[in-house]
Amino acid sequence: MSEVLVEKAGRTLAITINRPEARNSLTRTVLSLVTKAFSEATSDRNVRCVVLTGSGGSFCAGADLRRTFEDDPNLMDHLDDYMNAFHGVIRAIVRCPKPTIASIDGAAVGFGADMALSCDLRVVSTRAYIQEKFVDIGLMPDGGGTFWLPRLLGTSRALKAILLADKLEANVLDALGLVTSVVPPEELHAATMALAQRIEAGPPLAFSRAKQAVYANLGDLEAALAREREGQLELLKSKDALEGIMAWAQKRPPNFTGE
Repeated sequence: MSEVLVEKAGRTLAITINRPEARNSLTRTVLSLVTKAFSEATSDRNVRCVVLTGSGGSFCAGADLRRTFEDDPNLMDHLDDYMNAFHGVIRAIVRCPKPTIASIDGAAVGFGADMALSCDLRVVSTRAYIQEKFVDIGLMPDGGGTFWLPRLLGTSRALKAILLADKLEANVLDALGLVTSVVPPEELHAATMALAQRIEAGPPLAFSRAKQAVYANLGDLEAALAREREGQLELLKSKDALEGIMAWAQKRPPNFTGE
């Protein structure tokens, strides 16, 4: 079974991260397949809407650190390439001229949160939450989180979400206006596809131009990604990041020293 499922339903392309045993956490293979699917949706005139979701009761738990280090013990020697793969996904989502929907059940954590925030619309289940959890392992958001959150939440709420790694539960997301609807988990697929069908029936040229104008007015995402890249690469080489990752693997509180 593929780790990313790509299916057409009418004029909607549904992209499903399919690693439920790992809460749909991200590997290089998954990143490549999701990026490819969004790129193909961009060039397919028959696609009018793109849905991004996860299987098995979770959206995406972020990077699969355990699997990544198992597959590539020398990861620290080419962090640039790894970062390129992550940023490639965000660029593919944001550059897609078709409206994009994140259909979120359960956790959207770390880079999973950044992918959800990069989509145009979000439909969530009552058990969904978004969490920028990077600081818990001595890192910072690196998928555009520092770009999206201040614009979607305001500076104070954004810093609270980033610095305290607070969960933004479904009811909070709804109150903040970040989602189009909150539904029981068993109704999430139907609610998402109903929204997608509404978009399918709309004017694709107007949607594309409207997206282009809105995102242009937000500022320079590329500059934000570059700042995140620089900061994250520095942090990944720090003793604090090593301690954070080791503490996570050993299921103990980290002891950060500022080194």
